[in-house]
Amino acid sequence: MAKSNPHYQGKTLIPFTPEEGGARQLIIYPRDLNIVWGRDCRYWNAPKLKEAAELLQVSWLEVTGSVDNIDPDKAYEVGFELAFTADAFGWGSSPIFMMVKRGKQGKFAWKREILDSNQTEPCRFWSTLKEADEKTNQDPDSRKLYFGLYEVWSGKWKGGLRINKAYVKELPRKMDRNQHTADSRAQ
Repeated sequence: MAKSNPHYQGKTLIPFTPEEGGARQLIIYPRDLNIVWGRDCRYWNAPKLKEAAELLQVSWLEVTGSVDNIDPDKAYEVGFELAFTADAFGWGSSPIFMMVKRGKQGKFAWKREILDSNQTEPCRFWSTLKEADEKTNQDPDSRKLYFGLYEVWSGKWKGGLRINKAYVKELPRKMDRNQHTADSRAQ
């Protein structure tokens, strides 16, 4: 007898394509993310269409995604739009972590944050992925971006987190950012 998988599986790789109007940002709805325990209704209200995923209760928070067709010569901002329900619990002093990396061989960039569970309005939690170094840039896998949201170390039960969406935003080239800074100082 085959066991059903309790984990919610989103898309394996989401292609990075410009939005209408040429904006270089990709919005990723929770249905396209991988959510550990996401198919078990004791722990999550699973996402449908463009709806939020709502954490009911877990002691192991792990939400991941991956994007394909990114430019190794560019930097990216990767983030989640989060909110808490009025009955959120277990967050206290437990930090939440965000991880982002380029390709399977890339180095992880981690960001740690203690979120305010009284924050019922959506807020963004984000990190920046720098341009690929020369060694990573030569790896064919460097066009893939992997990211995740984690709280797996405290062992505390927590609930009431809403994941509205994730996003990947292409940042201007380093030269363009330096020029922009110089132009800002001149004004």
